[in-house]
Amino acid sequence: MTTIAFIGSGHIGGTVARLSVAAGYDVVLSNSRGPEMLKDLVAELGPRARAATPAEAAAAGDLVVVSIPLRAYRDVPVEPLAGKPVLDTNNYYPQRDGNFPQLDDGSVTSSELLQQHLPTSKVVKVFNNIFFAHLGALSRPAGASDRTALPIAGDDAAAKETVTAFLDAIGYDAADAGPLAEGWRFQPGTPVYGNPYAGDQPNLSASPGVPAGTAKIRAGLDAATRQR
Repeated sequence: MTTIAFIGSGHIGGTVARLSVAAGYDVVLSNSRGPEMLKDLVAELGPRARAATPAEAAAAGDLVVVSIPLRAYRDVPVEPLAGKPVLDTNNYYPQRDGNFPQLDDGSVTSSELLQQHLPTSKVVKVFNNIFFAHLGALSRPAGASDRTALPIAGDDAAAKETVTAFLDAIGYDAADAGPLAEGWRFQPGTPVYGNPYAGDQPNLSASPGVPAGTAKIRAGLDAATRQR
């Protein structure tokens, strides 16, 4: 049985945890404030969920979702994540994270920074471009005509296959954008950041969520221009 662990259990992490439990996975939740602060979410999710410290969650997970502010990426434990697929949901927001010169000049992507911090892990960028409420609402069974696709990027082919299978299990198709260096194609300010899942409505929270299939997401990835 695959266990999905979470370093960060906020809006995106919590939503992915709910989808994971619904798909039959066990989940281990963590955050920076301690396991006690997650008791309500654990109670909501039921017997397949438990809370732990970030290091304990990292050790317990077969797949580990990192969903914390980018400014804190160096706090992600390294050794317990060795050899594991790490799903990076982060975005770079300078107004929140402070300025990172290598991100400002486009010489590296935010997921490449996390990969540098986790040299023995297999980072895959995913879940960063969709509003959490839409992520919770748009899950569909395999083969559904209105199934939504999420872009992924990563340098390890096997890890991307694992993440693609996980997305399929929780109700989504994957659109492969290429290596981590191409992760900018679905970062803030690009065509597939938020808008396709809101029916291109500027106020994401005002939309209940609109399915966006693989063809639409691939077209948006291809149309993206690098933000500086």
